[in-house]
Amino acid sequence: MRGTEVRESDVCVVGAGPAGLALTLMLLRSGVRTTLVERATAFRRDFHGEILQPGGQRVLDDLGVLAPARRRGSRVLDGFQVVQDERRLLLDIDYRRLPAPYDHLLALPQPFLLGELLDACRALPGFTYLEGHRLASLVEKRPGAPVTGVVTRGPDHAPTEVRARVVVGADGRYSKTRALAGIAAGRSEAFAQDAVWFSLHAPGRTTGRVRVHRAGGSVVLVHESHPDRLRVGWTLPHGSWRDVVARGMTDVRRELTRTLPQFADLLHEQLSSPAQLTLLDVFASHAEDWARDGLVLLGDAAHTHGPVGAQGVNLALQDAAALHPVLVDALNAGQVSRERLAPYQRRRSPVAQAVHRMQRVQTGAVFGAGGGPLADFARTWAAAAVGRTPVGARIARRVAHGTDPLGVRTDLFTVRPAAAKV
Repeated sequence: MRGTEVRESDVCVVGAGPAGLALTLMLLRSGVRTTLVERATAFRRDFHGEILQPGGQRVLDDLGVLAPARRRGSRVLDGFQVVQDERRLLLDIDYRRLPAPYDHLLALPQPFLLGELLDACRALPGFTYLEGHRLASLVEKRPGAPVTGVVTRGPDHAPTEVRARVVVGADGRYSKTRALAGIAAGRSEAFAQDAVWFSLHAPGRTTGRVRVHRAGGSVVLVHESHPDRLRVGWTLPHGSWRDVVARGMTDVRRELTRTLPQFADLLHEQLSSPAQLTLLDVFASHAEDWARDGLVLLGDAAHTHGPVGAQGVNLALQDAAALHPVLVDALNAGQVSRERLAPYQRRRSPVAQAVHRMQRVQTGAVFGAGGGPLADFARTWAAAAVGRTPVGARIARRVAHGTDPLGVRTDLFTVRPAAAKV
């Protein structure tokens, strides 16, 4: 391609989110030359996957990045609670009942995690980072032929061709890699809510848990975050965002205060503009195919989940741990066909589908409104059963680690970190 810079790599990963960076680090430590393409030039991700489940913590711990990322700033949370009208406890999942060291949730700002992963990648040979590069096209002899790389455009709009034996699409729920590969997202409107996120400066106002507050038809999630912040997620009927904005911030503060009276002072002092609110379009997706010859999808690019249960980033990290040995085996064999990559989808697709089912049940049973006194009694009884019997411990383990708990295949690592680059 005339005027195009050409780079050679074994694997090209598109997307420097937690899964893309974690997989890149695993591959580099396994002696695989890896190019990472990221369209952003800074990790500004205020409301992206901050809650780490024990399953995701284990993957990061195996990579040696969890402890240093935590030192940058984090908050330990003891579990999930759902509270009705600030009086009745509808659900209490206590993670302290799980085996140490993964006996808690971790609120870890994503920029801290991504920064630690990127630093670890930079300390290894064979790493190329194309920052500020947008994916323009896949390299293939004809549509549907094996993928042999990507073409990107950098900050100066100049094209760069990355020739690679495998391309990994780790570029999120709206994956351009997936679209260019002609793979349908498999989107479904499985949730009746959208989520609006914002944060409040709240020194000394701790929650200790991820708490869901229900009152008067509103459902609001709150958890503490570093440094001295509260993250707040307000669920709205799907598609109602414009109506909310039109009502004005006075009405927004009034409704939130009814649900969160304990934070009324913070809401009135700090929440003043719609610009402080970030809308998340909540939907589910599950691509039918996760791979083509020379290409594979990872994390949200393959399957997207709602925010219930804080599953997305943790599933993606476990996906990376599952894909890593499949890629190493395929590269060593010199065969990167769809069939060679298929064991990854066969293992992880049922896990993603199980989470979809779990989230639909959780959304209806726990976050659903109405049903009258009988429904309230049933919810309260269920909460007691979960909190005081072995059922609670089993539910906590499944939510915390998933149906396919796994660690990193560190036995495949052949490369030690070099001195960090300045």
